[in-house]
Amino acid sequence: MISVATIFVSAVNLALGILCLSFLITIYRIVKGPTLPDRILGLDMLVAIAIGFIAVIGIKTGYTLYVDVAIALGLVGFLATVAFARFVLSRGKTEDDILAEARQAASIARREAKARSKAATPDGKPDVVVHPGAGQTAKEPRQ
Repeated sequence: MISVATIFVSAVNLALGILCLSFLITIYRIVKGPTLPDRILGLDMLVAIAIGFIAVIGIKTGYTLYVDVAIALGLVGFLATVAFARFVLSRGKTEDDILAEARQAASIARREAKARSKAATPDGKPDVVVHPGAGQTAKEPRQ
């Protein structure tokens, strides 16, 4: 029969293993995160994982002081997340907004260029013919 102490040790080791895996995945997300809000969320997740580590170590050792440390870390982590959120909001546009605006401007420019080229000649063909040769382009009037 399995003793309670064996189950306890196994549960603590399993919890530490899961926390280590989540720590590595979160570090990957912080490094790869395409935008600043993704990285901020990753840092907030690191604080939560650190609180988990402190809680598991506190349970393993039996010291109640670790609970106070975990609470203090939670408060500091919360304040840091609020500060980062205010920073992101004060910055204005995010990278996603800038990329969306650039894509929209590019599509508008393509439509305008297409409309100009069709309006330039009655048959919709351009006024010049481009002949590539030896890495250069020569423009000749269309006949």
